Amino acid sequence: MEGNSSFDQYRMPDAMWEQMKKLLPDYPLHERGGRPRADLRRVADAIFYRFRTGCQWKAIPRELAAGSTAHQYFQEWARCGVFERIWAVALQYFDELSGLDWRWQSVDGAITKAPLGGEKTGKNPTDRGKLGVKRSVMTEGHGVPVGLAVDGANVHDIRLLEATIQDCLERFGLQRAPEGSHLCLDKA
Repeated sequence: MEGNSSFDQYRMPDAMWEQMKKLLPDYPLHERGGRPRADLRRVADAIFYRFRTGCQWKAIPRELAAGSTAHQYFQEWARCGVFERIWAVALQYFDELSGLDWRWQSVDGAITKAPLGGEKTGKNPTDRGKLGVKRSVMTEGHGVPVGLAVDGANVHDIRLLEATIQDCLERFGLQRAPEGSHLCLDKA
């Protein structure tokens, strides 16, 4: 992709966009016309710009897309499972390219504040009962995430561990862990 923008480094490669475009919802043209739809390529670039930089939505450079537009599409795509499908394609691609290492897996969790988090929040036992979420991630031997569970901050680690392992097994269509695999955990 050619360009002379200082934000070109944040734009996804054309081949990646072609893969992602197939995973997006179908947006039919409205028979009455109306305002043209936002450029989905620029919206995707803006969303991934935010992922990479951690900036606020409103701080996304307008050159990529309006922050409110990017946030609106992000929410829609999250509800539609677009990011789950992207993750699945990326896992398949990595497995074909390098091979997933099932000999060693690791699971750990982290609690973050979520004052406006909605239904997946719980009172954080380590932060004066403020609302928070606990994320549990399973990685394979190379550190590639292969399982995920999210629940309230007050959910015990063992329940999240079970959900994380189950997510991984379902994601790969497995009944149980591959033979000869090991799972690394912390004390909790």
